[in-house]
Amino acid sequence: MPLHVAVATRAFKRYSTYVGATLAGIFTNCVFGVIACFVYIEVWGQSPDAGGYDVTDAVTYVWLGQAMIMTVAIWGGGTPDDLAQRIRSGDVVIDLYRPVGILGWYLAGDLGRAAYHLLTRGVAPTVVGGLLFDLRYPADVVTWVWFLAALPVAVTVSFGLRMLAALTAFWLLDDLGPRMLLGFAALFFSGLTVPLVILPGALRDVAMVLPWATFLQVPADIWLGKRTGAEVAEGLAFMLGWAAVLLVACAYVLRRAERRVVVQGG
Repeated sequence: MPLHVAVATRAFKRYSTYVGATLAGIFTNCVFGVIACFVYIEVWGQSPDAGGYDVTDAVTYVWLGQAMIMTVAIWGGGTPDDLAQRIRSGDVVIDLYRPVGILGWYLAGDLGRAAYHLLTRGVAPTVVGGLLFDLRYPADVVTWVWFLAALPVAVTVSFGLRMLAALTAFWLLDDLGPRMLLGFAALFFSGLTVPLVILPGALRDVAMVLPWATFLQVPADIWLGKRTGAEVAEGLAFMLGWAAVLLVACAYVLRRAERRVVVQGG
């Protein structure tokens, strides 16, 4: 079994041990999903075509958001947090000695984590939402494929941002501040609070080109059929572009951090 597949598999198994936390998380996602749905229904009752969405699109968007929270780690967490802890404790030296790159190792682990959360805290709340509300589903198999293809890219973009925050621990010794700033930005610019498409003019245009738009807005638009044909390819290219930029940035910062470790070690 290739090394990175093995790392992802172990991460999947690691998170699957927290059954109680998973069940509690699914319950929480369902409660907040129901509350948000009633709020959205009232909003779309006043403006039935806000952002080009109808009320069914809006309610579906709510449950997609609940499914993405842990899958994409919108508010942080995952393997970058593990790395930050190892930087603080000094155990990161062991990572640097491994004959495999740190980025690939931790990205594989984060994809394993995301796969577990997708199958549990992603699928279960969506099923509950489908039982309680009228949801919209992808119109054909191709749309399902594009949506599922977008998910690992969204996780990779999120990983890149979280990893950059974690790497600040090499200089700050505590990444709490950068992580809080990242979570605050994600709360608004990921579209989790409200769909980015209903934001006013210039603010919407800015939000739609930021990396957080890949967390929920672009995959949701693919699911809802708001992006078709070339627009799907454009959305995926946008996501892949941010993933590449952030991974390159992570690699650069990590190289600078490795030099700092050598200096600190004399």
